Amino acid sequence: MIRPRRVRSLLAALLPALVLLMGQPLVAHAKDIIGTAQDAGTFTILLQAMKAAGLNEVLMQPGPITLFAPTDDTFAKLPRESLQNLLRPENKEKLKAILTYHLVDGKATSRDFLGKRLEAATMQGGSLLIDATKGVTVDNAKVIKADIVADNGFIHVIDTVMIPK
Repeated sequence: MIRPRRVRSLLAALLPALVLLMGQPLVAHAKDIIGTAQDAGTFTILLQAMKAAGLNEVLMQPGPITLFAPTDDTFAKLPRESLQNLLRPENKEKLKAILTYHLVDGKATSRDFLGKRLEAATMQGGSLLIDATKGVTVDNAKVIKADIVADNGFIHVIDTVMIPK
């Protein structure tokens, strides 16, 4: 049998901790770009390609990093033999060039480019034309979902695999 006096003393001991907890926002720890993309479940080919190109460490850096991310459906638009060829070890540098063309070293959120036309330097060394005057396009790709937050940057989902010039 629980005695009322014990319950009161237990509540009195726990009350300060409860007050502290209730005053703190309950925030789930965000994941890096790789973890965020894995959780989404629609970037398995992109993640496989990033690993094959040796770019996982780049995507785990503190950032901020912005990734314009083609989905699995987007990769499915490519000829199958082209994708398989790119994933071969002898084509690692070509694959790396294509994938780093999708990466911007820095923060680029939809708020940053809303209503503007601007260029963003890629980790590949080229630049992307971001046009947010009528919808949002990045080079020849349409942004279909923007501002997926990771603890080291942002992911913008695009409908086309972009090829550097």
